[in-house]
Amino acid sequence: MYISNEGVLVILFVGLVAGWLAGKIVHGTGFGILGDIAVGIVGALIASLLFPKLAIILLLIVRLVRTGGRL
Repeated sequence: MYISNEGVLVILFVGLVAGWLAGKIVHGTGFGILGDIAVGIVGALIASLLFPKLAIILLLIVRLVRTGGRL
């Protein structure tokens, strides 16, 4: 899987914002501002790598449910 430079920047920015917001929402129980941002960035990177695979699995499950177990 190839991620362009712009894609990496978007992933890092989304992770940074998500980590910062999570730190604001969960007062006093996070890892500090830098830790929350780091966790957000790692989470965004993992999600960007796994989401396409999870989307395919979700589509297969939905198809199985809609067709009564037949693909």
